[in-house]
Amino acid sequence: MNRGKAELALGFNVVVWGATFVLIKNALREISPVLFLAMRFSLATLALGVLFRPKWQGPRRPRVTGKMVAAGGMIGVFLFAGFLLQTVGLQSTSPPKSAFLTGLATVMVPLLGALVYRIKPRVSEVAGVLSATVGMGLMTLAGPIGSIGSGDLLTFGGAIAFSAHIVATGHFAGRIGYEVLSITQIGAAALSAGSLVWWVETPRVQWHPLVVWAILITGLLCTALAFTIQAWAQHYTTSTRTALIYALEPVVAWITSYCMAGEGLSGQAAAGAALILGGVLLVEMKPFHARQHL
Repeated sequence: MNRGKAELALGFNVVVWGATFVLIKNALREISPVLFLAMRFSLATLALGVLFRPKWQGPRRPRVTGKMVAAGGMIGVFLFAGFLLQTVGLQSTSPPKSAFLTGLATVMVPLLGALVYRIKPRVSEVAGVLSATVGMGLMTLAGPIGSIGSGDLLTFGGAIAFSAHIVATGHFAGRIGYEVLSITQIGAAALSAGSLVWWVETPRVQWHPLVVWAILITGLLCTALAFTIQAWAQHYTTSTRTALIYALEPVVAWITSYCMAGEGLSGQAAAGAALILGGVLLVEMKPFHARQHL
């Protein structure tokens, strides 16, 4: 029952994240990406501090150690790296393509887990990676061979960071309370973003209502709430199953992008998207081996 509730909650994250790709892309016309992330994560950290303050002041407050803070900080760095690469990449690629490339993290999670835990990848996992790689090529090679856009490469790097975040969260979720895990990782992401604002860009912002709404929605719903849900949910489900549920995010992003902006995928890109999803299914369902998931 707990696993069912946890996976339903992760499905909520998918809907929230997938529905905000268009919002973020439009907001980035008025605010520089690292400044946007710094505000997003800072707002989320403040919200979590207010939310968890009564519990930490009570007699049954969560136990916090230096190792817990270090683990949460490491996870937060992975999280920030993923969002940084994804957000910067989104400036020069489309929302549906960004979502599908980010979805490659789903395929990478079991492979990264196999590397970390020194377990040989299965045939289905190798086949899934090959299928997803071909699909990514179809989606990104819209022009001559070799014309992969910088936004596509950045987004792919973000997918690697997101896969590391899911694996690390799954590793520590059973050892650290979700309150500590959520606020330490979000706080670390906020510090990372804040420390880089003046180094990697010239900060700019036009305070249009769209920017304000983007910061509020992504900070409160997509970050504070969503990653608290994930930190709690991965107590009850595996990293692989989490990644499978998150594979639905590109579908939500594609539908939202089409409905709100009329931006879909070409026939070639749609075929690539189908191959990526096929790779996800190969990795997750493992039709060539009867053993259970990691």
